[in-house]
Amino acid sequence: MDNQRGFSLIEMIVVVAILAISTGIAIPVYIAMKPSIRLNGATRQIMGDLMWARMQAISQNNEFKVFFLDNHRYLILDDDITENGNIDDGELIIKKDIHDEYYDVTFNSTNEPIFHPRGNASNLATITITNFSGTKTVAVAITGQVKIKK
Repeated sequence: MDNQRGFSLIEMIVVVAILAISTGIAIPVYIAMKPSIRLNGATRQIMGDLMWARMQAISQNNEFKVFFLDNHRYLILDDDITENGNIDDGELIIKKDIHDEYYDVTFNSTNEPIFHPRGNASNLATITITNFSGTKTVAVAITGQVKIKK
């Protein structure tokens, strides 16, 4: 009867203690990283939406303009009817609010970029995205290139 299988109580207590210590270290680190993760996510969302507007301008052969309404909302306008840079009846408008997913992130823009059918841009913009963990910048170049500045 000396061939019993399994773990002893002491082995189980040691494993549970190691897991508790690891969790106690990992949770505060993760919580401290969350604001930075939200800032990076919001930056990627804005950059992705600007790149999407540029690609749509090329594929649909008309202008797309991005309007920054306040410090967390923006519109993407498919300016296909009049191409005057203003919102007119019948033109597609996509509304975005970064507070839907990134509640503590705000942004500020120097201009409202317009993407043209050849992929270039006018009203060059620099968008500064901020929360209490730091600041990121997205820039739109004259070539239409959208990138995150470091």
